[in-house]
Amino acid sequence: EMSVLCDADVALIVFSNRGKLFEYATESGMARILERYERYSYTERKFTATDPESEGGWYLEYGKLKAEVEALQRSHRHYMGEELDSLSLKELQYLEQQLDTSLKHVRSQKNQLMYNSIAELQKKEKTLREQNNTLEKKLHEKEKAKAQWDQQNQHQTSSPPFLLSRPLPTLNIGNSYNPASGPGTEEARTSPQTNSIMPSWML
Repeated sequence: EMSVLCDADVALIVFSNRGKLFEYATESGMARILERYERYSYTERKFTATDPESEGGWYLEYGKLKAEVEALQRSHRHYMGEELDSLSLKELQYLEQQLDTSLKHVRSQKNQLMYNSIAELQKKEKTLREQNNTLEKKLHEKEKAKAQWDQQNQHQTSSPPFLLSRPLPTLNIGNSYNPASGPGTEEARTSPQTNSIMPSWML
């Protein structure tokens, strides 16, 4: 919780009464945190190397680190709404301002995520609408082609078949009907016709 609220790298080494070792480190890792600690400690020791009391520097540094840890823990409890009785009005106002600022950041991040989600959904909706329009257009084209095909088939079935038939004989008074031409046609034309439709006494 301290590493999240304070955005800090935390490393903890604990020795029990029986000499058992317990350690905890944030995502940076124990080795990296100890390396940074040694680097900053070496820089500080360079400035205090000429001090005759430099042997007690470790004790002073331990006291400083302990005070910082206690301050961070107390600040964390305040952020959690605990142990607020000891705070003055000004400190409470400052704490409230810090919480408001953090809340604004949280809300801003939440709104940004919601906006991105809505934009992605709108993009998907547009794509689906375009696909739907394309499918609907294809369906209309198929229905139109089917209607034209059905109309053509219906027209062909309703029209009478074209049959070649022999012409019907006509009634000719005084003349003979020659249904066809061929051998003997001229002879039939010159010879008198006895097989007439009308009786011979009416001629």
